[in-house]
Amino acid sequence: MRPEILIRGAGEIASAIAHALHGAKCRVALQVSRPPIAIRRLMAFSDAAFKGSADLEGRRARRIDHGTETEQVWATDDIPLLYMAFDAAIAARPWSVLVDARMNKQQAPDVQIGLAPLVIGLGPGCTAGHNVDIGVETSWDGLGAIIRQGSTLPLAGEPRAILGQARSRFRYAPQAGILCAEAEIGERVRAGQVIARIGQAPITASFDGILRGLTHDGVPVEKGNKIAEIDPRPGAVKLAGIDERPRRLAEAVVAIVADLPD
Repeated sequence: MRPEILIRGAGEIASAIAHALHGAKCRVALQVSRPPIAIRRLMAFSDAAFKGSADLEGRRARRIDHGTETEQVWATDDIPLLYMAFDAAIAARPWSVLVDARMNKQQAPDVQIGLAPLVIGLGPGCTAGHNVDIGVETSWDGLGAIIRQGSTLPLAGEPRAILGQARSRFRYAPQAGILCAEAEIGERVRAGQVIARIGQAPITASFDGILRGLTHDGVPVEKGNKIAEIDPRPGAVKLAGIDERPRRLAEAVVAIVADLPD
């Protein structure tokens, strides 16, 4: 029997996991309860929340607003994106597995054990036997390690540097408000150029580069949310498809699911 798997989130990591599980013949769905703030939108299914559907490496996610539509989407071999409250989504199906791939680094995941027979958590703050059944390490130190006892590593250090740019590659919301985009993913930007605004606050590029990621125009954001990424490399920059880190994390989740009894 094909397991039914619900994934919380629709960013690049959640999307890579959905893509891989779909390829492994699982009945997989994504869930979000608000407009996604994902920045690498061409590497994710997140834009299905705005456009109704989104494609990623040959597979498609389709937004649905009612759990009763899940079977219809699976029948077309697409991936449902349940745009609804989490409580409604978890109650909509007899899920075999729940995967928390929201990657909310600002707070530890809530206790989710018991919401499905198996709960998998990714990112800092996941403790096996406490808030999840199994954790998956998302830092580059131990990337993809399956944690069946103990906790994933705490949030620490800087993002990986590219041509000397680490945290400076990312822009964060200076205040809460509605993001108004003034540039597009893939656009070459210059240091000081306004790429978005939140209210009257401009969000500018820190250096010359390619705008690799930007939260969708019109999305409400909170202070401190990651809302943009600039890549300093002068040559070709990967803007679409599944990147190395999400792919390796997806492989770890598929390995866990493959061990489930039939």
